[in-house]
Amino acid sequence: MSDTIAATAVFDALVGHDMGPYFATPCGVLAPLLAQLQERADYHVVAREDNAVAMAAGVALTGGTATVLMQNSGFGQSVNALASLVVPYRIPMLLIISMRGTPPDPTPENLAMGRLTEPILDGLGIEHHYLSAGRADDQIRDARRTVVEKRHSHALLVRPDEFDWEA
Repeated sequence: MSDTIAATAVFDALVGHDMGPYFATPCGVLAPLLAQLQERADYHVVAREDNAVAMAAGVALTGGTATVLMQNSGFGQSVNALASLVVPYRIPMLLIISMRGTPPDPTPENLAMGRLTEPILDGLGIEHHYLSAGRADDQIRDARRTVVEKRHSHALLVRPDEFDWEA
């Protein structure tokens, strides 16, 4: 599946399941998806991942649903906001996290977060799955159930090559 087709499948699922507004930090892996989201009025570029989490929490506290898109290095930046606000107060949101430092990304500066992202999510009690563009509609529908009905945050992890990213 080409990067555009894969990103379109994820975009269509996010919009179709009303998972906005969208708060994102720039990310090369997610770039094809972010390029489509940026055309929407409910898409916001945020400088720091913890601020994006805080903004999504604000949406959730008003009864809305929000999605935060970030690279896993930025996920590391957002752990305190998740651990001290989102998790203990059961503030639901969808996290879409690109998995730099995992195959096929050999860059040494990303290897630690590549190893740590899933154990940190486990420690936080945030359910997570790897996103597959071919199954995006089902996966995002299931994530929406977790976020809206169960009032828990949910993370979808994106492999570096899901949208044809190359180091």
